[in-house]
Amino acid sequence: MKKQIKEYWALYKSFSLGLAVVFSILIGGVIGYFLDEKFPTKYHLLFLLFLFYGIGAAFWSMYQEWKRLK
Repeated sequence: MKKQIKEYWALYKSFSLGLAVVFSILIGGVIGYFLDEKFPTKYHLLFLLFLFYGIGAAFWSMYQEWKRLK
C-alpha cells in the first residue's frame, strides 16, 4: 500500500510540473499577444518578450523542483 502511494505521489508531482511548464509558457504568450495587439510593433516584440518570460518561468519551476528532489 505504501509503495502505491509513493507511485501516485510521484505521478502527481510530475503531472503538476508538466502543467506548470505548459501554463507558464502559454500565459506568457497570451499576455504578450494581447499586449502586442494593443500596442502594435513591427516585429511583435511584446509577444516575444513575454513568451521568453514564460519560458524563463517554466525553467525556474523545473529548477525549483530539481532542488527539492536533491
